[in-house]
Amino acid sequence: MFDHEMRDAAERVLFACRKSGLKVVTAESCTGGLIAATLTAIAGSSDVVDRAFITYSNEAKREMLGVPWDAILGHGAVSDPVARAMASGALARSNAQLAVSVTGVAGPGGGSAEKPVGLVHFGAVRQGREPVAERHVFPGDRDGIRRVSVLTALTMLATLVEN
Repeated sequence: MFDHEMRDAAERVLFACRKSGLKVVTAESCTGGLIAATLTAIAGSSDVVDRAFITYSNEAKREMLGVPWDAILGHGAVSDPVARAMASGALARSNAQLAVSVTGVAGPGGGSAEKPVGLVHFGAVRQGREPVAERHVFPGDRDGIRRVSVLTALTMLATLVEN
């Protein structure tokens, strides 16, 4: 179900988290839980993965993660402020020390000139630190965009553990 590159990335995150005694929470929109699914595809991941939030709608982002309406209405659900707020909200509502979030336009529809298909915003935060964010525009179809989004999120988690 998950390719070798995805499994390797998940194993790296799990290993690094175990070594540092850290737990992870995910907050996902356009990936629909694939980040958490990739992590939990690895046997024994329950000692690292605390929980996952799938917040596909704006209401879910607000209700489950506490994303401010002004961030959603002012910048749109696919934006840096929303990605940061998703990560911070997930961390605050979990027993984890690391959080990663993703919100984007996976396509094939839903894009615009301002927010094209393939635009994905990521947020990540480690307890006691300020959230960081990344913005990417990935080429490809829906499956490809979601796959590379999972890999990017796992890379962000690994970086947070190491730094």
